[in-house]
Amino acid sequence: MPELNPSEIAKYDTSDMLGKILNFPQQLQEAQNLARGVKVQVNPEKIANICITGMGGSAISGDLVRTYLAERIRLPIFVNRYYRLPHFVNDQTLVIASSYSGNTEETLESYEDASERGAQIVCVTSGGQLAERAAARGISIYKIPTGFPPRSALGYLTVPLLYCFHNLNLISDPAGELQETIDLLNNLKEEYKPEIENNLAKEISRKLHNKIPLVYAPVNGFEAVAWRWKGQFSENSKVLAFCNLFPELNHNEIMGWGPLKSINREFQVVYLKDKEAHPQVLKRMEITKEILANETDPIIEVESRGKSLLARIFSLIYTGDMVSFYLAILNKEDPTPVKKIDYLKARLTR
Repeated sequence: MPELNPSEIAKYDTSDMLGKILNFPQQLQEAQNLARGVKVQVNPEKIANICITGMGGSAISGDLVRTYLAERIRLPIFVNRYYRLPHFVNDQTLVIASSYSGNTEETLESYEDASERGAQIVCVTSGGQLAERAAARGISIYKIPTGFPPRSALGYLTVPLLYCFHNLNLISDPAGELQETIDLLNNLKEEYKPEIENNLAKEISRKLHNKIPLVYAPVNGFEAVAWRWKGQFSENSKVLAFCNLFPELNHNEIMGWGPLKSINREFQVVYLKDKEAHPQVLKRMEITKEILANETDPIIEVESRGKSLLARIFSLIYTGDMVSFYLAILNKEDPTPVKKIDYLKARLTR
């Protein structure tokens, strides 16, 4: 097993994924500065619902904002991961087409679908065909920096959504919670950097080595966090991972911990915990831990940090990103390349 020190990390991290993760607090600040300067050409009085369409990191950012704003915004938000938009989308829908590259085929097709239905549209992208088409039609664009793997641009993809809604007077100014989040992540950055020999992110990655991560989280703000951990394990660490949510998993998945004892032991459960979760959810998590005590290894528990919901969400996302990075090194994998995804995209264009 490789050591998780700077010299060993450099052997595998050839594209500096570590630097991108460590600099995420700065990315949030830059995204805020960028988003503040954009005035969207949308009439808020004609918006009855919101649809965010995108894939991968763009969809995760949509889910993150959707769950974060669930109790703060009066309009329903739907996240679309498909070529076509749901039937309800019409001229009273605000459609946000989000694609880091600007060339995601599902997003481009759903963007055209939104245009045909007369929806009001805003785009979030670094360029590509999406930026070209939006510019040609005079559609508002949040133009974000190039040069990142899409999953490493989560801040650039998320903050514009918040400021879009703020500029339309749909939510209050997120600046205060964003500043708390940036300050908190800067502290976590110092805690998780490779020079700290036995930090939390390293400890979790070692427990996950040669295991299949199974991430359990509460709903109401943390669905997207569980999906993020799952996706980062696959893309960065190059391992299969799965996730589910409380309380839903208590109504079905819990029964799956049955007779396949040897297979059960291949999984490592990770709890993403939040002090503000519903009291019954917290109780369910404790009872489930007791039930699983004889089925698998002890559960890894990761507590959110921070006061605001936004800070607590991003504290867990940042921890998960660092865990997935260190697990990639333990697996002797370069965390940046996604060769199977690139191959699939190339085949689709033939």
